[in-house]
Amino acid sequence: MSIGSDIRDELHQLGDSSRQPPASFSSDAISPLLATVDALVILLSSLAGGIGYQWLVGYPISSILPYCAVGLLASFIHILRMNRSGYYDFPDCAKPRVEVVEVLVCWLTTGLLLAFLAFLLKVGLDYSRGAFVLFYFIAPIGLLGVRKFTKTALAAAVSHGAIGRRDAVLIGEFNELAGLGPQSLLALFGSAEVNRFVLSREDDASARTAADARIIDSVANFVRRHDCREILLALSWGDECRLEFIRDRVKTLPVAVRLLPDIRVRSLTNLSSSARPRVLAIEIQRAPLGGTQRFVKRMIDIALASLAFIFFLPIMTLTAIAIKLDSPGPVIFRQNRKGFNGKQFVIFKFRTMAVQENGPAVVQATRNDARVTTIGRLLRSASIDELPQLLNVLKGDMSLIGPRPHALAHDNYFESVLSDYAFRHHVKPGITGWAQCNGARGATPSIEHISERVKLDLWYINNWSLWLDIHILIKTCFEVLRKRNAY
Repeated sequence: MSIGSDIRDELHQLGDSSRQPPASFSSDAISPLLATVDALVILLSSLAGGIGYQWLVGYPISSILPYCAVGLLASFIHILRMNRSGYYDFPDCAKPRVEVVEVLVCWLTTGLLLAFLAFLLKVGLDYSRGAFVLFYFIAPIGLLGVRKFTKTALAAAVSHGAIGRRDAVLIGEFNELAGLGPQSLLALFGSAEVNRFVLSREDDASARTAADARIIDSVANFVRRHDCREILLALSWGDECRLEFIRDRVKTLPVAVRLLPDIRVRSLTNLSSSARPRVLAIEIQRAPLGGTQRFVKRMIDIALASLAFIFFLPIMTLTAIAIKLDSPGPVIFRQNRKGFNGKQFVIFKFRTMAVQENGPAVVQATRNDARVTTIGRLLRSASIDELPQLLNVLKGDMSLIGPRPHALAHDNYFESVLSDYAFRHHVKPGITGWAQCNGARGATPSIEHISERVKLDLWYINNWSLWLDIHILIKTCFEVLRKRNAY
């Protein structure tokens, strides 16, 4: 029997052991849906408190806008604080225990903050204290009631296979996967139906490694095609060679990778029926940015790139005319680069050279390079040649801040000599980055140069924050004026 048919048979056997109806609703939508429900509860509680108080005291009901405003502000504060503690994360939100203490403490502090803001802004005339007291006591009752209802509904939906995770992948040995029953998968993934890939059962070490490599390549293609966010490994902890091989192969993917307890550990600690294996899994690779962080970064990219494009449009127009008059050839230089998750895209730059290299061999620019045109030297020294990349940002291929993308020829070489180079593709490439604003820009004539740049890029990925991006933008402005290593 061939390796391919053997793997297909194993997949079929494992699929039969926990076959469920295809999930009709993705777990990705659970978090925003629950947050929206809580916001609606808080808003309706504010309206009920305001209208109810006016009715109790016999006052005519005037404008409901102040109650809507207070309700929206309260929901924003409450949801933001609860989200930071993972309150809306799936599958945690499907567990039976209602987080009574957490909800009450968060709502108590939210109410105190609202009262403090009302005192500072002097809004007492528009929103009475009686209405606020009613709102303050109605909202937590609604929040706890809705939480209990949604937990019951989610548990029922998960058990019937109506909710499934399409963003998770399970890789493992045949015996390890067979030992993970539906209950274990429910605790780990929030669904008994996940995407599984079974590793080879070959006895010969070289044949097994070759088969595993093909399977991991299939996993990588699946992850990129379906935008998966998490990989769990079900491997024997005693097989160090296989663990290291799999870890090395999946490090190019910008996803969280965790190692599950193997059969022996689960048998010793009775994890197979516990709700705790998700906690005990060992994280061997951290996801670079969460969904909320990526959304915030993308919104900032669109806003700032749009403003920058409008602001620099006159300069870009004059630059295009100057390039056309200076030398024959196109105004825009296009070259293939690798972006997020290793996906290729076409980068835009103002043409500054007489050549347009975009093949297996690309020679980096050097100081006093004869290929650089007259106007090109001015553009490169002032970094004006990078301005068309604002279009790449708006298209979504790049970010304003991130590791600078290199030509494919250089990428392939650097990946072969530096083991950590592939981690640069865990975030979108940027017009500028932490390496560039620290002077690591221009050519990379030696391994030491690119190694130092990779260290700076990885530091940025591991320490990303909104304030760090703002700091890099400000520092880049001064770096452009210094013209360090720009040629």
